[in-house]
Amino acid sequence: MNILFELGTEEFPPKNLKTLRDSLTDSVKNELAALGIGYEKIQAFAAPRRLALHITGIDEKQADRREQKRGPAIKACFDADGNPTKAAQGFAQGLGVAVSELITISTDKGDYIGYEVDIKGQAVSELLPNVFQKALDNLPIAKRMRSGASKDEFVRPVKWVVLMADAAVIPAVIQGKTTGNQTLGHRFHAPEAITITHADDYETLLKSAYVIADFDARQQSITEQVHALADGATPIMPSDLLDEVTALVDYPVALKAGFEDKFLAVPQEALISTMQADQKYFCLTDKDGKLLPNFIFVSNIDSKDKAQVIAGNEKVVRPRLADAEFFFLQDQKQPLQAFADTLKTRVFQEKLGTIWDKSERIAKLAAFITTRLQATEFANRAAWQAVSADDAVRASLLAKADLATTMVGEFPELQGIAGTYYAHKSGEKACVADAIFEQYLPKFSGDVLPATPIGTALAIADRVDTLVGIFGIGQAPSGSKDPFSLRRASIGVLRILIENKLPLGIDELLQEALTSYGDKIANPSDTLAQVREFINSRYRAMYTEQGVAVDSIVAVQAVNPAQPLDFDERVRAVQAFRAAPQAQILAENNKRVANILAKADSVGDDVSENLLAEAAEKSLYEAVQTAKQTVAPLQKQADYQGVLSALSALAAPLTDFFDNVMVNADDAALKANRLALLAQVRALFLSVADIGELQG
Repeated sequence: MNILFELGTEEFPPKNLKTLRDSLTDSVKNELAALGIGYEKIQAFAAPRRLALHITGIDEKQADRREQKRGPAIKACFDADGNPTKAAQGFAQGLGVAVSELITISTDKGDYIGYEVDIKGQAVSELLPNVFQKALDNLPIAKRMRSGASKDEFVRPVKWVVLMADAAVIPAVIQGKTTGNQTLGHRFHAPEAITITHADDYETLLKSAYVIADFDARQQSITEQVHALADGATPIMPSDLLDEVTALVDYPVALKAGFEDKFLAVPQEALISTMQADQKYFCLTDKDGKLLPNFIFVSNIDSKDKAQVIAGNEKVVRPRLADAEFFFLQDQKQPLQAFADTLKTRVFQEKLGTIWDKSERIAKLAAFITTRLQATEFANRAAWQAVSADDAVRASLLAKADLATTMVGEFPELQGIAGTYYAHKSGEKACVADAIFEQYLPKFSGDVLPATPIGTALAIADRVDTLVGIFGIGQAPSGSKDPFSLRRASIGVLRILIENKLPLGIDELLQEALTSYGDKIANPSDTLAQVREFINSRYRAMYTEQGVAVDSIVAVQAVNPAQPLDFDERVRAVQAFRAAPQAQILAENNKRVANILAKADSVGDDVSENLLAEAAEKSLYEAVQTAKQTVAPLQKQADYQGVLSALSALAAPLTDFFDNVMVNADDAALKANRLALLAQVRALFLSVADIGELQG
């Protein structure tokens, strides 16, 4: 048996159509599974005016099943003479059976009385209306609406409902509409009602009525048409925009249009933004990424006079591009510095001052970062020495200036981009101008990082300043609320420091930022501790996304490395160490060592060789001395994988020690000496991580 379900409505919100399709499919699958109804395949359809499911090979009837009804505990159901109590009698009466028909059900928690009921499976056609209604009720719809006098609520007014088993209609009322076998095709090309003769004819029948009901097939058609019309150019097709356009059309017809070359003098990001956001157009670029004076749009009708449709779209887009051109030219009537001066009256946060105040704090922190890295030995030091702290200060003071421009006022997504354009046109140094855009990188998970030293310093300084300030006034994120995007800012700082291999510590950055705030922050030490903990807690999310085991992350967090770059090198080493054959036994023994030392009243640092009495402790002592010599140069080079590899040699002697040596000896001197030996073992491993945290 094959089933067709279709819900016909007024046009769905295009940004939600794909989500609604997937949610409907998942909900129906879950309901069928819960009811024990099998099927071969579910195909989902989603178009502007419809959601539909075609279910093939579905069971015609639920399987019969036996269900256990469990009652009170046995001890409450029979008295000392074995006679049934009121509890047993009441349970049996409720089921309509005699007490003698009850059975005993044994569980981990004891024995209970019970009864087994044979339940006949229902016809699937009787169950499906409720399955679909329940699925519709569970759709993720933020705001439901009622149509006319109807009490049924949905995201858009429901116009028709189809529910069929093969060629027959399954009679029901869903969303207040009586089910039938009639649907509608394209609103303009095929407006008349269409009778569906069989559930399997649905997709073909709609295609003949100018509706490609399959969302993915419709999207594939759009993609192919756009690439064909691009004629060698590169179409810009963000997935969100492509999904939205797919949700707007039943029968996609892609057409190519153009605009005047003069608009290309405007920052292409502004042109692309307005064409995508307002008109849902796909822009075209050349092989170098330069915007071309053409765009592709997708029509929902197959017009006989396509030239008129193209001309209409060109006419509509021209005023939008002219607005962008006007804003761009208007902003250039004064230098970028003039916009920066207006920030002195614009509030960043009521308790933290103006945006200009923030810019000055960022300038101090960016200069500190630049100077600090110029004086530190690391791989990319030369690039940092090629710029100056003065450039970092200049970029910081101009960084937020474009927030006051008319361009960013109209296109908020161009902050940073507009500033870079205007900085170049105002004659600023290239490193200063480019940093204005780079301050916002990375914008999202997986985004590119700042590429220049000044942009990197600015990106770190901006985020750290916000973290310290917002925590300092007691507005740390709570639950899912994070209005200042501090979680994303923290991960951004960690990524920049780690992936650019910058030897900077979190505490030194936080301390420098706190200094700039002065008395605006009442409890600097508490703030530093809170922000440090908040940033450190981001490691788990960041590394688990990369496939690193949670206990590897916890093992490194236990030793609290000062620098994110150092944390990264340690966690990579621990993750690699997990695969070593000695890893499990070393983890267990490290945990044992930690427990023993934690219970000791005091532990010394030095081991007296003349107090080593047992062969096993002598062997461990010699292995520890050898390990110390081996790992010393590796520790200086931060070769943590090498350190853990060398320490793997302690697996056998440490196991032998625990098998043959009593740590808590009656002789106080022997006990103290053995504790000191274990403390040296622990210290060697803690130079990398707390291996005892590994779970195997």
